This record gives sequence, structure tokens and C-alpha cells, in this order.
Amino acid sequence: MTDSIMYHEGNRRMQDVFGSRPMADRLEDKQTRTAFNDADRELIENAIYFFIATADTEGHPDCSYKGGAPGFVRVVGPDELAFPDYDGNGMFKSIGNMLVNPNVGLLFIGLHEKPLRLRINGVASFSREDSLMSSTVGAQLIVRVKARAIFPNCPRNVHKMQLIKLSKYVPLPGSEPLEPKWKDQFKDVRHPRQPTFKGDANEG
Repeated sequence: MTDSIMYHEGNRRMQDVFGSRPMADRLEDKQTRTAFNDADRELIENAIYFFIATADTEGHPDCSYKGGAPGFVRVVGPDELAFPDYDGNGMFKSIGNMLVNPNVGLLFIGLHEKPLRLRINGVASFSREDSLMSSTVGAQLIVRVKARAIFPNCPRNVHKMQLIKLSKYVPLPGSEPLEPKWKDQFKDVRHPRQPTFKGDANEG
């Protein structure tokens, strides 16, 4: 067993093989936190995408890309963030995993002059009755993640990138949601789009 919030015995065994345990301990001590700071909040709430890793009860993993307009992810507490689950392909790979195994890992990469990378491990919950539903365009439910460990990663291999244009499918206030063309071939089995808050084009 280990009292670390970052490492389990598998991590420790490999750290010992490569002699990196002292550095790993220093990184946890100096950089890992359990509450968001101002820099974390800025990166998260300006993000236009992030990646989320989930697993089922047998440990079979799944990794998913989540995208939206800036502000689609919100820091809602000292150690909690929330984001909408948008209408998709109906497979519910991430949400289904959260239902049976709420442990998740999130990776944010910043589109800044200086590259940024932030990892968040925590416990997820979700609801169709969440109070944020009434103010979130396009949401079919809201996911909340209670952070267990928040830590910046070395960004040296993060390439310099820039946003050219938001996807036309991103839910925005005052706009009707677009259905992707690939769904046309599944018309006979396509599930109905859930009613969602559409917002007001004049909202700030």
C-alpha cells in the first residue's frame, strides 16, 4: 500500500527500477495539489477541448475527446469542475463507464504562447437534473468531477498550436444544433435528440 495520492505500487515499482522515486516524490510534494489555483481555473475555463479517460469495472479503458466553446468547462468549487455532456452517437462510452466506475482522469492542453498541460484525477458524477442544466446550451446532462489530485505536466512535447475556427457543431446560444452527416445512414435507429436549454443570443 502507499499513502501517496499520485502513485500506486505499480508506479513505485517502476520508479525504483529506473531510480526516479526521489524525483517522483519531489514532484508530488511541490506540484501536486487538491484544490484549483487561479492558473488552473484560467486554463480550464478558457479550454476549447480536453481529453477524459474512464474505465469499466474490469479496468478496460476508454479515452474520449470533449470539445466546446470557451467556458464549456467550469470550475464550480475549490476542488470541483463541471462540464456538459452533449448529444453524440448514443454509445455512452464515457458516461457508461462513470456509471459503474466513477474514477476518471482529465487532460487539459493550453493553446497559449507558452505551452501548458494540466492533469486532473478524480471522481465523477452526473445528472440530468443538475442546476447547471438550465444555463448550459446543448447539454443533455451535466458531469461533475471532484478532484483527488491536480498536477501540471511537463509541456516540452506540446506543439505550438492555434485555433482557426470553432467547430460548427459546437452548441452556442441562439443557434439551432446541427446533425452530422454520418447520422443519415442511421436514420432508422437514431435516438431522439434530448430537449436542451437553447439559451439566448443576447446572454453574456
